[in-house]
Amino acid sequence: MTIEELLEIEEIKQLRIMYSHYFDGGQIDDLAALFTEDAVCEFTEDYGGNWVGRDTIRENYAKFATVDRPFSFMHANTNPWIRILSPTEANGRWYLLDLSLREGQENPIGLFGVYDDVYRKVGGKWMIARTRIDFLWPKRSFVGFRSPGVNG
Repeated sequence: MTIEELLEIEEIKQLRIMYSHYFDGGQIDDLAALFTEDAVCEFTEDYGGNWVGRDTIRENYAKFATVDRPFSFMHANTNPWIRILSPTEANGRWYLLDLSLREGQENPIGLFGVYDDVYRKVGGKWMIARTRIDFLWPKRSFVGFRSPGVNG
């Protein structure tokens, strides 16, 4: 692995980290700006199915991001596994521990899952082109690993 590849991987790590900070803090416009114009969030029907395009992604995240107030949720992303596939495409997987911090809630554990992402470099900047959450708990909905180089 080269220094350049490590720098690309670090930039992608920062992208996913900022996703969590913006989502949890209720900064929806900043969150939406992390996605390509034609991005897809792959969700089960429980979450409305696939969200296609940055505008739809923004609208739908706005419904979830600030349920009570900023930081009603906290996304802890760990164990990044990032593969650079070309100068403009990469895949990544992250473990997700989602904490729900709403008033009066006894158990703060919201869910466990795995993010499965496709990243695309646009204008010299890495962005999220596709994302999926494989939910593992409390309701299991595991699709499986995205193959290297597959966009869908």
